[in-house]
Amino acid sequence: MPRLFTGIEIPLATREALSTLRGGLPGARWIDTENYHLTLRFIGDIDSRTANEVAEILGRVRPRTVAVRIEGLASFGGRRPHALIAKVAQTRELAELQAEHERLMRKLGLAPETRRFTPHITLARLRGANEREVATYLSLRDALHVPSFVASRFVLFSARESVGGGPYIVEEAYPLSAEAA
Repeated sequence: MPRLFTGIEIPLATREALSTLRGGLPGARWIDTENYHLTLRFIGDIDSRTANEVAEILGRVRPRTVAVRIEGLASFGGRRPHALIAKVAQTRELAELQAEHERLMRKLGLAPETRRFTPHITLARLRGANEREVATYLSLRDALHVPSFVASRFVLFSARESVGGGPYIVEEAYPLSAEAA
């Protein structure tokens, strides 16, 4: 069964800028830069028939291009941090694209996403990371300058079963229009 999710690819210049953050944090398992992405909708492990339905229905999405701007760094997990992320600005276009993906997946009968959409790029998975070490790491890198970009497509990714981090394969790509749909 394929494990699928939709997302936005991160261009080379942005990946290179984010890659300068690698290192200096005990307990971090750094994501390979070619696997950086912005998840729109996690779909999960599904059968081949449903995977084909997902690929087909996503072809109906025709929203505008999406500007992607990195706002800084953060971690998920509070007192037990489990991921280091680059925060992405929530724009109307990004929220609309994500909401359309959610609507279409529900239309296919998939369970609703239970987590609130928090746009981000995962940089590292954290295991046994100390909350104070993570806070120090983040504070020393608060002057982050990463190039923004405009996404002209979204993709359907597949992933092998693992604890996260890739490799991710683009199964289908769907163009976004520069004009409103």
